[in-house]
Amino acid sequence: MSSVPEQQWRGDPDSPMGWRRMAPYFRSERKSIALALGLLAPVALGNALQPLLLGQAVSLLRQEPILPWLAQLGAAHSLNLLIGLLALTPVTGLVLQGLLSYTVQSVGQMMTARIRSDLFDHALALDLHFHVRTPVGLLLTRLTNDVEAVAEMFGNGAIGVLAELVSLLVIGATMLVVDWRLGLLLLLVLLPVTRIVIALQTRYRRANYRVREELGSLNADLQENLQGLEVVQMFRRQSRNSARTAANVARYKRFTMKTVALDATISSLLEWVSIAAIALVISLGGWLVLHDTLALGTLVTFVLYAQRLFNPLRQVAERFTFIQSGLTGLQRIGELLDQPIRIQDRPGTTPLPRPASVGEVVFEHVSFAYNVRDEVPVIRDLSFRIAPGETVALVGATGSGKSTVINLLCRLWEPRQGRILLDGVNIRDLPQQELRRRLGVVLQDTFLFSGDVAANLRLGQAISRARLQQACEELGLGPLIRSLPQGLDTELRERGANLSAGERQLLGVARVALRQPDVLVMDEATAHLDPSTEATLQRNLAGLLKQRTAIIIAHRLSTVEAADRILVLRRGRLIEAGSHEALKAQGGLYAQLANLQDLGATPSR
Repeated sequence: MSSVPEQQWRGDPDSPMGWRRMAPYFRSERKSIALALGLLAPVALGNALQPLLLGQAVSLLRQEPILPWLAQLGAAHSLNLLIGLLALTPVTGLVLQGLLSYTVQSVGQMMTARIRSDLFDHALALDLHFHVRTPVGLLLTRLTNDVEAVAEMFGNGAIGVLAELVSLLVIGATMLVVDWRLGLLLLLVLLPVTRIVIALQTRYRRANYRVREELGSLNADLQENLQGLEVVQMFRRQSRNSARTAANVARYKRFTMKTVALDATISSLLEWVSIAAIALVISLGGWLVLHDTLALGTLVTFVLYAQRLFNPLRQVAERFTFIQSGLTGLQRIGELLDQPIRIQDRPGTTPLPRPASVGEVVFEHVSFAYNVRDEVPVIRDLSFRIAPGETVALVGATGSGKSTVINLLCRLWEPRQGRILLDGVNIRDLPQQELRRRLGVVLQDTFLFSGDVAANLRLGQAISRARLQQACEELGLGPLIRSLPQGLDTELRERGANLSAGERQLLGVARVALRQPDVLVMDEATAHLDPSTEATLQRNLAGLLKQRTAIIIAHRLSTVEAADRILVLRRGRLIEAGSHEALKAQGGLYAQLANLQDLGATPSR
């Protein structure tokens, strides 16, 4: 079971990198964001007016001093106007709030759709160096949970937080204008509470970041166990793997409960502080009313303000989970987007004219190691030339570097030293799309996508159904296609689970043959086939290989005997080259491997 190496690219949860990475998405929705920001002040002003209007109505009924412009209208007209405004402000507020909520939600959904698309494209563009050290479960957490957290933040927080801050400023300014004494009292209570909330928020964010890290590890562990279910069951690992998963769940639960405790602390703190603030206002305001230095209507206004003043902080506290999860998601998304794309087209690369003679492959002093810290490279000073139309086999013990040579040719890895030429052109100077169009690779384990057989053979190319059927017949796949319930229209389950390994390999060969590549690479492409089917396929491949360069990797030497030339690798070096008969006559490593297979033994390193 693989470990979780996420620490290798984990960032600081307090870093602003996530926000800077999101700047282009903010700019793309700047009009909608500007509309939402423009609605904040009217919404906040409407909320601040209601307590003031209600206080003025109480003062009017008690014949206390009211606003000068109201006093000029007379008692009856003033009361009717206050009642009308009290009825109008909620309706207007609902309309403006609805428009604000719709705008914010639409901005959030459009931005997160772009983020998810860009994140997926970036993950597909990252080289194998990144993917082999990063469990798929961690990437899925980025693409699903973290992006959803960002969507929740925009839908339930983000601009809403700004709205609460604007509301706080408007209420604070209004209180100071109405009565500076009670206004100052409430603001003095608000300041230390705000500092405490900010401190708790910082702790919450760090704890939430750890929760997301543990969730990624848990997803990776679950995915690994489900993908390796057959091995788990056959080796009776259920109880041990369940215990390890239970430990991961317990660790995730422990950090989650820490965030729950912090969230509960903030909510209860604001609730009690709000009650205490109301008590202070009533105490001081009541004393001022009894001494005729404050109108009762003003006291009512401040009691309502005391309730509303802590609403913004209370709202933030209630949305804390969404906001902090979103901030954590932004940070983690930024970390993935900041992973460099090491293998990409050089500036100015354009498709080159098709050469007269195609299929020449040249390795010139190529060296490669999977990690820059590796002292022993996998490929060491490897040089060889494959002529156009030549069939060459790569042979060697397990770990000799055969598959690595293919990955380097396909530019899934970059050599540390040397260069690789295709038809005289450095593959780094070829667009990746053209390079991989000219190469056709059949792997030992064929990956099939969900969908029907025809879609897996086409893989997005415009190939007629008649051409598909013809290619299948030419390659000897006719009996297989006819044996399927709906033929080419047969639906395949995940990874082609309703086909045997050999049937999947046959389809893998067919979909490569349909593309007519200049260089055909077969990496243990017949390993899962029985000898009879393999022999049939080899005969049918003769037409495909005619006048086409072919590179064949196989452990069974019977598969490579007919190759024009055999290259023997050991520990990343080319040690022998020649035909089957010539190499057997040399009595070197190839001859030893051939003798071992003749005896039915397994070659060692």
